[in-house]
Amino acid sequence: MEVMERAFAMEREGTRVLHLEIGEPDFPPPPAALEACAAALTAGHTHYTDSRGVAELREAIAADKSRRTGVPVDPARVLVTSGTSPAMLLVFSLLLEAGDEVVLLEPGYACYPNFVRFCGGTPVAVVCRPEHGYRVDPEAVAAAVTPRTRAIVLGSPCNPTGAVQDAATLGALAELGPALVCDEIYDGLVYDGGHATSALEVTDRAFVLDGFSKRYAMTGFRLGYAIAPEAAMRTLQILHQNLFISASDFVQRAGIAALREGGATVGAMRECYGGRRNLMVAGLRELGFGVGHIPDGAFYVLADARAFDLDSLGLAFTLLERAHVAATPGVDFGAAGEGFLRFCYATSEETIAEALERLAPVLAELR
Repeated sequence: MEVMERAFAMEREGTRVLHLEIGEPDFPPPPAALEACAAALTAGHTHYTDSRGVAELREAIAADKSRRTGVPVDPARVLVTSGTSPAMLLVFSLLLEAGDEVVLLEPGYACYPNFVRFCGGTPVAVVCRPEHGYRVDPEAVAAAVTPRTRAIVLGSPCNPTGAVQDAATLGALAELGPALVCDEIYDGLVYDGGHATSALEVTDRAFVLDGFSKRYAMTGFRLGYAIAPEAAMRTLQILHQNLFISASDFVQRAGIAALREGGATVGAMRECYGGRRNLMVAGLRELGFGVGHIPDGAFYVLADARAFDLDSLGLAFTLLERAHVAATPGVDFGAAGEGFLRFCYATSEETIAEALERLAPVLAELR
């Protein structure tokens, strides 16, 4: 955020900055979602809904998740939220008391440890290494589990590495005892014919976090959901009633339309991202970054920048000020990310190519 805010300030002063730091699709939402949202506003869908979400959307989410996983999902296990972050907050609020521990995989999404700490918990990091494709080692996770461990959290596909964990890994994690909390917000954005296994496929005790921001390019709609074990739903509902009341009615109508008619948008994005990924990886390697693992999914490359600077935050600001290219410091994603930069390829090939061209002379001097 500090890099992005400085980039915005530079733009206000007239500098043209190329944004590779923001994890936001450059595609428009599915047309059907826009039309449904506008129609819902006109029709007066501007009031509170059931705190769990409108029944039609919960049924559509359950049907979509069942189709993608092959596992029947009961709509009664779906809680609709204003983005995936509230779903995460609710789940951690349910699971954690002061002093409890949560095992997190590093490098991992920057907000996981912040949510854990906010709910009174202690993050415990287990490092995943690029030379192993950022695969999770269940034995290393098992060694980090203590009697105070209440959850194991991972993203698959992962932000920032793009790694996708297989069914055997998820199954092994589920058997360790603590609740498995799986962030599946990038599901559907997997390349080369790959498939991301859902935690729902290996256990009925998992908490799955998902939403519409990445898969349907609906970041500003703020629409997400949690799929939780049946026994947890009533408490999650009460928490949601008190903290958030309900997601916006008209936005939920857009979600229904996206699930029903947005498949073509997802397919087009995935195909386009695959080409952008290849362009980004090849360009970064040519510049001297280390990219040991080509991302399986999502739309990020976590590149080893230690040939240029060991301080990823300092390097990110240097590249912003001198090349006018914004990238995310790897330290955001835990200590295991220090010395790396994350580049987002959810932008045009022209922007990626220009950014690589701008970086070349600055990096040559730094190296």
